[in-house]
Amino acid sequence: MRTDQYIVTRTKPDEAPVDFLTHLPEKDVRERALYLDSEVVPGAFYVATSWFWKATGPGPRAHSHEFAEVLAFFGTNPDDVHDLGGEVELWIDGEKHLMRESFMAYIPAGLEHCPLQVTRVDRPIFHFSTGPRSMYAGDKT
Repeated sequence: MRTDQYIVTRTKPDEAPVDFLTHLPEKDVRERALYLDSEVVPGAFYVATSWFWKATGPGPRAHSHEFAEVLAFFGTNPDDVHDLGGEVELWIDGEKHLMRESFMAYIPAGLEHCPLQVTRVDRPIFHFSTGPRSMYAGDKT
């Protein structure tokens, strides 16, 4: 059995994944790292990853999905894995959260979330989002 087909080392070739990063300039503020969905590897669920080098402008408006989603941000301080090395503003169900520690946020299906904005970057921040869908699906609100 050939298994190298299950290993992804680049972002989606057509650079078309829909995520909250689409309005940001490449490489100056952030850079997509890897992307996975069922078009990249048949049967896979979606996972989008990026590095943040600088703070962002306003992110996506408040919305919800018909599927659950995980949003994660990890700092790169080798002496303290919980240090985000910056700040992320994330709204969940109308409540503002200012995150300064590495975190994962579970967003249940139908729960309104965002806006989301990386407000400060002192060290590079790694981000991923994922959900149990074969492809990222847009918002419903």
